[in-house]
Amino acid sequence: MFRRDLLKGKVAVITGGGTGIGFNIGMRYGELGAAVAICGRRENVLSEAVSKFRDAGIDADYHACDIRDPAKVAETIDHFMDRFGHIDILVNNAAGNFISPTEKLSPHAFDAVLGIVLHGTIYMTLDLGKRWISTGHRGVVLDIVTTYAWTGSGYVVPSAAAKAGVLAVVRSLAVEWAKYGIRHVAIAPGPFPTEATRKNLFPIPDLESRIIERVPLRRAGRMDEIADLAAFLVSDNAEYLNGSVITIDGGEWLKGAGQFNHLENLTEEQWKMINEISRRKD
Repeated sequence: MFRRDLLKGKVAVITGGGTGIGFNIGMRYGELGAAVAICGRRENVLSEAVSKFRDAGIDADYHACDIRDPAKVAETIDHFMDRFGHIDILVNNAAGNFISPTEKLSPHAFDAVLGIVLHGTIYMTLDLGKRWISTGHRGVVLDIVTTYAWTGSGYVVPSAAAKAGVLAVVRSLAVEWAKYGIRHVAIAPGPFPTEATRKNLFPIPDLESRIIERVPLRRAGRMDEIADLAAFLVSDNAEYLNGSVITIDGGEWLKGAGQFNHLENLTEEQWKMINEISRRKD
């Protein structure tokens, strides 16, 4: 399936593409023949990432942009259109997140996360989507959400609210824009540790290990796994996938959803006791 020309001739714009998941998705797209355009707020990070893409033989470019600003978004899309002539794929990957008791957060903390995750995703999607519609160009939007977009989660409430909003956009526009040949899909990752997540979500080592313990497969995700999934979803092989959200988390959210999943912590002696009690009732 992952033939070397899978994405040949495609141009992919990736927000937050200078590091982490976004960078790894960009590298995989480039390996499969796509040109890669990345944007983010830190120009030095973007420049370094593009150098790595080009060293790997990938046609790549960057543009510094704060996606919370619609004018900057339009400027960025203009830059990439001038550079490549067309855009076929948009990956809304840029995010902001941190852990905190919600009662300790200020309105600004909510604004910061919602601005990047929800508003930024909408601004990028709307600007590029309007261009696609006006020219009749078919395209695909891939959004990176999270499993707690549909369950919610304490201690990351701004992120949960923002990602839930993005999920609603995916499912809504999948219906509304399908007639224009524009697909919308999403990936909901579980634990994929990066430098940013370790800094903002696992600031002490014990937190990361506790998260991994929740995963039935007992490990974190690998970058090649999410990058391959991202490549498939935007490829022509996935043309009938629209409005789909693919979870890649080793079964973590299913484990958390089951009311009695915690019973795995029972010892053999406790299970024997339970079975004995059950037999007595019979």
